[in-house]
Amino acid sequence: MFKKWLALTAATVMLTSLLAGCGGATTGSNDKEIKIGANVELTGGVADYGKQTLNGMLLAIKEVNNAGGVLGKKIVLVQADNKSEASEAGNATTKLITQDKVSAMLGPITSSNALASVQIAQDNKVPLITPTGTNTKITVDDNKKVRPYAFRGCFIDPFQGVIMANFATKTLNAKNAVMYIDSSSDYSKNLGESFEESFAKVGGKVIGKEAFLQKDQDFKAALTKIKSMNPDVIFLPAYYEEVAKIVKQAREIGITAPILGTDGWDNAKISEIAGPAALNNTFFSNHYSPEDNEQRVSKFVEAYKKEYNEAPSAFAALGYDTALMLIDAIKRANSAEPAKIRDAMEQTKDLQLVTGILTLDANHNPIKSAVVIELKDGKRTFREKVNP
Repeated sequence: MFKKWLALTAATVMLTSLLAGCGGATTGSNDKEIKIGANVELTGGVADYGKQTLNGMLLAIKEVNNAGGVLGKKIVLVQADNKSEASEAGNATTKLITQDKVSAMLGPITSSNALASVQIAQDNKVPLITPTGTNTKITVDDNKKVRPYAFRGCFIDPFQGVIMANFATKTLNAKNAVMYIDSSSDYSKNLGESFEESFAKVGGKVIGKEAFLQKDQDFKAALTKIKSMNPDVIFLPAYYEEVAKIVKQAREIGITAPILGTDGWDNAKISEIAGPAALNNTFFSNHYSPEDNEQRVSKFVEAYKKEYNEAPSAFAALGYDTALMLIDAIKRANSAEPAKIRDAMEQTKDLQLVTGILTLDANHNPIKSAVVIELKDGKRTFREKVNP
């Protein structure tokens, strides 16, 4: 009798697993709450990004719940730490979907970790929305097909490449550039390709390329080569920890050329590591500026400072906005069912958010503005806004 019961139980578990993989996951949402997953980098190399983004998500959800929730239910954010590693990001995705039974998932934060998660979300038919993953392949696969359950809350790498290529030529009058790329990062490599293509289109020339790896400490050999090329600008699309060390060492060996970057620079620690003076004559593209005087921006900045006693970075703003994107889709779907949320996400149009007015295009990418930030004595200053 026990063997028959055991065999029946095993068959039931197997059937449930198959149904989850083929027909969509069963959610843990009920009459009182809607479960949303947060697959974020809370430890590891980019933990600061993950924590800031999570803070933005939590603030948005707190405000929504305080205002009565969604569909008469409370939003519950179930957190999973992917430890800033692609393999762990995949594990976190599986846990959130199969064990926690979330209706949708926010994160991961970095492109590499998002890429490690999207197929799992797709196989289980649960929407995944990365707040900050800019790699084009997150929402469109190698065969140029849109991933039905993958979305993002930020602009994509090619847009950043265009922004900084145009800024280099039109604002800084640069004729040539050297690229210094993190060859261990999909984010950095993708941005390098975009910048080089865009720079050539506006008459610029990339005269040299150097590479480093995440966690490298000594960059002076490559920087000495770069100095000998005497570039008009250096394009450095990477994350803040390596960026700060590279900028510091570049200035130490006498490189004075403008150094350009992207949203991965956006962290207060960059000034602590590099030193304020070293960061003069550096610029990076970003999703928003807290110095922007628009009412929705100032209101968010005030609320975030009150909640966390610090100014919000672009990662915090995107975490906040992406949570609101998902909540808006749940409202319009009038349902916590993943498939219905997915359908509503695709129809997102003219949504007023902190980082701009957002409409999702056919590839599930936002159409919205960007800004260029200049660092002066270690402080971020708004330089210019770029519309799509």
